[in-house]
Amino acid sequence: MLARLWARVVGSRRTPGHGARGTGHATAVVGEHETARRIGDRAESAALEQLRAAGLTLIARNYQARGGELDLVMRDGNTLVFVEVRFRTDGGHGDGLDSVSPGKQRRLIAAARQYLADHPKYARWTTRFDAIALGAGGTRWVKNVIVIDEAGW
Repeated sequence: MLARLWARVVGSRRTPGHGARGTGHATAVVGEHETARRIGDRAESAALEQLRAAGLTLIARNYQARGGELDLVMRDGNTLVFVEVRFRTDGGHGDGLDSVSPGKQRRLIAAARQYLADHPKYARWTTRFDAIALGAGGTRWVKNVIVIDEAGW
């Protein structure tokens, strides 16, 4: 399943390359018409597929808030889950979860606050922040990647 997800993210245009540091892995070829947004959209779709397979339900995708965006808003039982999707083609700089910096966390929290203000029916739901990283090393889903106590929310 991971190979299928990876193929969807990078697309079918692959060349046999030496990959990062001569590992012999195939390297994705990104044409001039291929944008980072399109790759991001495919990564989000692959993450969404995995989350749905785990029983989560999509509520919103690419919710635009002042100063940030929520990639996926999902329902996991009675929990509202804000999901950050990260994708890296090269594992030489760590996986995408390494890029969820304190600044990025603040923007995600602010976007989640705005989402809850715009959608009051979820205001009393339990919330959770997850991150899902996709890349050459596979997929890694971390639940509760940002933990907020009542005072910080």
